[in-house]
Amino acid sequence: ILTPSQQLAVAVMSLTLGTFTVLENLVVLCVILQSRTLRCRPSYHFIGSLAVADLLGSVIFVYSFLDFHVFHRKDSPNVFLFKLGGVTASFTASVGSLFLTAIDRYISIHRPLAYRRIVTRTKAVIAFCLMWTISIVIAVLPLLGWNCKRLNSVCSNIFLLIDKNYLMFWIGVTSVLVLFIIYAYIYILWKAHHHAVRMLSRTSQKSLVVYSADGTKVQTTRPEQARMDIRLAKTLVLILVVLVICWGPVLAIMVYDLFWRMDDDI
Repeated sequence: ILTPSQQLAVAVMSLTLGTFTVLENLVVLCVILQSRTLRCRPSYHFIGSLAVADLLGSVIFVYSFLDFHVFHRKDSPNVFLFKLGGVTASFTASVGSLFLTAIDRYISIHRPLAYRRIVTRTKAVIAFCLMWTISIVIAVLPLLGWNCKRLNSVCSNIFLLIDKNYLMFWIGVTSVLVLFIIYAYIYILWKAHHHAVRMLSRTSQKSLVVYSADGTKVQTTRPEQARMDIRLAKTLVLILVVLVICWGPVLAIMVYDLFWRMDDDI
């Protein structure tokens, strides 16, 4: 039980960080929505989805955190699972948005000539709608019955009512997504380094002629566009690093909870 001074400190810190995160993501959404150019680019559909996921996650997490640690409200099992499902859906959608963005950037670097044909606005909308649907379905599974109270199974030590098999399933899904994201961005950064010298040697040119294997002219592209794609990829790498730093300890505790019993003093 926290002392009044500790409760005040927790409330101030949570509200400060939560407000900053909400405003930051609102700025991202406003920039995307107010720019017709950005709205038409599939990449920014996924970035907008990431901003929405982080915004919702911040609001739900701060509300739930303050409700428990400051106001000491005791929720019913269904209300607890609903709140936890909101955080789970937001985090899963956040990782899913990064996953879709990684696929988008991978295609833009690996198949630059076919990118506009492969990645269209319609496909992008379908992809992130499907991703959000899957994230929500995964998040509500405990509320629908996959919980240790309903199944009379082994409960997680850190998430009450959460079945350990569900926790293992969720960790497995997010880990696979994160591993693919890391692979995609390592490939992108390698390609960026590989082409850096060639791009710098042609900075004075306004266009770059691309030829096929038989020597015929295929398409004219702008080095500025290629550099912008790589800068965007590097920015998204930083976002991934921040995500791993913030959520890595939590995931590590979850993995520990799966295989070892948590100390009661933790």
